Amino acid sequence: MSARILVVDDVEVNVKLLEAKLSSEYFNVLTANDGQTALQIAQDERPDLILLDVMMPRMDGFETCKRLKADPRTAEIPVVMVTALTETADRVRGLEAGADDFLSKPVNDVALFARVRSLVRLRRMMDEWRHREAVYGQFNALFEKEQPVEDKGPARILLWEENAFAGARIAEMLAPIATETIRPTTPEELIQSCDPSIELVILSLAGKLDALRLVSQLRAQESSRLVPILLVADPSELQRLAKGLDLGATDYLLRPLDRNELTARARTSIRRKRLQDRLQENYQKSLSLALTDGLTGLYNRRYLSAHLESLLPHVAEGAVGPALVMFDIDLFKRVNDSYGHAAGDAVLREISARVGRNVRAFDLVARYGGEEFVVVLPETTLAVAVVVAERLRATIAEKPIMVGDPAIELDISISVGVSVTRDATETAASLMRRADEALYAAKAHGRNCVMTFPADAVMANGAAA
Repeated sequence: MSARILVVDDVEVNVKLLEAKLSSEYFNVLTANDGQTALQIAQDERPDLILLDVMMPRMDGFETCKRLKADPRTAEIPVVMVTALTETADRVRGLEAGADDFLSKPVNDVALFARVRSLVRLRRMMDEWRHREAVYGQFNALFEKEQPVEDKGPARILLWEENAFAGARIAEMLAPIATETIRPTTPEELIQSCDPSIELVILSLAGKLDALRLVSQLRAQESSRLVPILLVADPSELQRLAKGLDLGATDYLLRPLDRNELTARARTSIRRKRLQDRLQENYQKSLSLALTDGLTGLYNRRYLSAHLESLLPHVAEGAVGPALVMFDIDLFKRVNDSYGHAAGDAVLREISARVGRNVRAFDLVARYGGEEFVVVLPETTLAVAVVVAERLRATIAEKPIMVGDPAIELDISISVGVSVTRDATETAASLMRRADEALYAAKAHGRNCVMTFPADAVMANGAAA
């Protein structure tokens, strides 16, 4: 995995050392000798990760990190502080400034490469969700301004620690940030307990069980694939920690545990999980809005075309293919002109609801445009499609639609055209064209009726129907 790494240190020999190590692993390296230069390079180049020295003149690493995280252009770049400071308070201060991790000088190569790969992988995953959100957000105005991630308060945490005393101690430390700390007693129970409501998993590497296998199993499950995993280990277990990060763990803590550092790292992981959840939710909303009609909630023309294009190639030669029912609201312009567009919208919504209640769950209903709708009936003969079309016509015509306040009864009818796939080489455009021609025939026939495409009508009278 290649990436661009910005190394920031006021000591030239430290810069050269880290640059050599990273270059040997095929990372592309940018360098800066002070905080101000680092801020400018970060804004201009957008590196995948920043290795930031703490002790620098004029602007130290803590202040540089704060400014990076306060700038929307650089806020999502992971920052690893590289320091000779060993006090836990310094690590907590860095985490509160927005740092993602610490590496102690002299830098251990195993810890360096494992942490870099893990954070770059996480950054790229978040970037992908942001990209999807942005692309699909172009179809609507929902995401014109990104909202900050709200602090929803305490989270549900899953804790694996075989030592009962150590587990109780960790749970007690987590109490201020956890609504519940679940402590399963078996690996099976842990896997089953990791449902979508869990926002953090903490796994201790100590004990008889191979906790790295739990990491692998959690990452293999769809429900827990993206949940943050925080590993707890002894300083002598750096090799296993590196393996855990490669398997998908997102962070780690070394014993002896400090309450403030544990809660700071847990909060960071939970906040990142909530951001990730929000990006996914926005992506799903934007995708839905891109493919559905905002007024009726039905699929739109874009989705209808894609659906037909994917459905038709699977129709075997001689098999019953999908039928198309296309209908148009009769004299709909009069409704808008006489009662206003609000009344017209009410009519469109009510017709959509009535049609939805009178087709099968696997039939597709779409608003084709304006007052025109299409129903796709998979594996349906022309004769059956005509019956369905007549049922829909009668459902609309038999009961007036109430609009306005005070309510007004409007008698509404529809004209319906029906066509069916002729053969395995049928195209979506051809099927739509024939249904459209049948619809115009229904209008010419006096409206409020069902017509089929002429060639299909011949089929319906023959054995092939």
